[in-house]
Amino acid sequence: MSNSSVYSSELKAGQFISESKNRFLCTVKIDGIEEVCYIASSCRLDNFIDLRGKRVLLLKNKGAKGRTKYSVVGVKYKRSYIILNSSWANKAVGEGFLKRKFSFLGKRKDYRAETDVNGYKADFFIPSSKTLIEVKSVISTSEIAAFPTVYSERTLIQLEKIAELIDEGYKGYFLIVSLNPYVKEIKLIQDTEVARQLSECIVRGLIVKGFRCRLSDNGLPQITNEIPVQI
Repeated sequence: MSNSSVYSSELKAGQFISESKNRFLCTVKIDGIEEVCYIASSCRLDNFIDLRGKRVLLLKNKGAKGRTKYSVVGVKYKRSYIILNSSWANKAVGEGFLKRKFSFLGKRKDYRAETDVNGYKADFFIPSSKTLIEVKSVISTSEIAAFPTVYSERTLIQLEKIAELIDEGYKGYFLIVSLNPYVKEIKLIQDTEVARQLSECIVRGLIVKGFRCRLSDNGLPQITNEIPVQI
């Protein structure tokens, strides 16, 4: 059975009720019954988007021992969905890595995902060209999405390591993926530690690009097109 058929057969609709005080949990009404569901976000989503009463897409969790039966993966927005699982930005990039939209990376058939490169865990790595690719996601209902929206010590550490590796001869790309398919542009918030560290990496040679993705008809996330990033 293909991945697409697995996703399409296990996606289910529900109505979002509320986020829990406990991280990664929320309440969704499914077939008229309120259930606790998993939501893959390290911070509260109501800081970015109002989900109350909205139609959401759920993916059935694997295994029978988990605390929740479903995970929330998207919320209805206009004629599509905003993806709510931030890790699906990586999934979308991985699905389209060998397609033409990523041709700027050059030869990349030997790429590897989640690979350790001298102590830095790259989202993607192309050994033949010593190219590092870091993927970040952003959730916004505005046409111009702001990045970053929250302070991230992890991102700062990653950028410090990327700067070191670029100085050692590696190439670097920083891909910011909008999980809202209607976002037209990404704007870097200047007065942040991440922006300052990112600017230092850009001076060293890091290339920053923006993309947007959407849920395809079979329920898989896919990159649709590149969008500008205001540096």
